[in-house]
Amino acid sequence: MPRPPAQVHPQSQPRNQNPGHAGEWLKQHRNLSPEQQKKALQSDPHFRSLPPQRQEQLQNRLQRFNSLPPQQQDRTLRRMEIWEHLTPEQKQQARQLHNQMQQLPFDRRQAVRNAVQSLRAMPPDARQRTINSDAYKSRFSPQELDMLNNASRMPLAPAEPNEQLPPQ
Repeated sequence: MPRPPAQVHPQSQPRNQNPGHAGEWLKQHRNLSPEQQKKALQSDPHFRSLPPQRQEQLQNRLQRFNSLPPQQQDRTLRRMEIWEHLTPEQKQQARQLHNQMQQLPFDRRQAVRNAVQSLRAMPPDARQRTINSDAYKSRFSPQELDMLNNASRMPLAPAEPNEQLPPQ
């Protein structure tokens, strides 16, 4: 069954939209040409049962996914895999965290994202020590520290070397 093609931020994915495993359709059809993918998607019974607007959204997401470099496609699929294994409560927390981050000014949002990226490379106990450090307390507001604490409690994918987080 097709899943919505990958998003950089899996928390923005629709909840329980399709049965099956997140990213499985993409993994199975990834090496096909865009035309072959489109035909496979359009012949899928679950896809055909979706409203036309949703079908168009999924086709657009597939097109965006295909335009990503292979390394970013891999990273996106790994994030989808992590998202699939979150509990409903963790998914809700991730959505709330995402919404809070969107409320931050761009420069602060980037600073928090960069900190999350750094925290991802650390074991959980080191994450907490770092968040509680004087350096972080002087760099981040109480609200931002709370976001970092919440993010550090989520299952975090390991940081990729030279990973660039896209602006939101």
